[in-house]
Amino acid sequence: MTKFSGGFTGKVNWQTNVSLPHMANHELNLAEVSGIQDCSDGKWKGAVITYWNMSDIIGDKSTYHAYYTNIDKDGDRDWGRIEGKTFNSGGQVKVEGTWILDGGNGKFKGIKGKGTVKGHMISPTEVRIDWEGEYEI
Repeated sequence: MTKFSGGFTGKVNWQTNVSLPHMANHELNLAEVSGIQDCSDGKWKGAVITYWNMSDIIGDKSTYHAYYTNIDKDGDRDWGRIEGKTFNSGGQVKVEGTWILDGGNGKFKGIKGKGTVKGHMISPTEVRIDWEGEYEI
């Protein structure tokens, strides 16, 4: 397995919230976020990541499940999923979770990997995510 790490600042392209009336402060959120990867491994440096996030929010905490794809400068893609939680810490919304790299095409064909993510909201429409993990092709 090859270890690697990186991060990106992502902007919300679109999102929608649904308030659930059965209890106070309960929402479901669906959003698309994208940004440019900065990575220790050249295969991903400058790749565009897009992820689609589904969050179940109660008060200032949530659980989320997301699917993502990275598209590199040559048009090759890898994809996977992310699961985790968000919470308020010191007045800032934080993100923690794990990611699984499920597959890819081109130079990423046959890839598998896993790791962790940590981040925080910069604004209501911008997030900073840093990640680390390992992969094999």
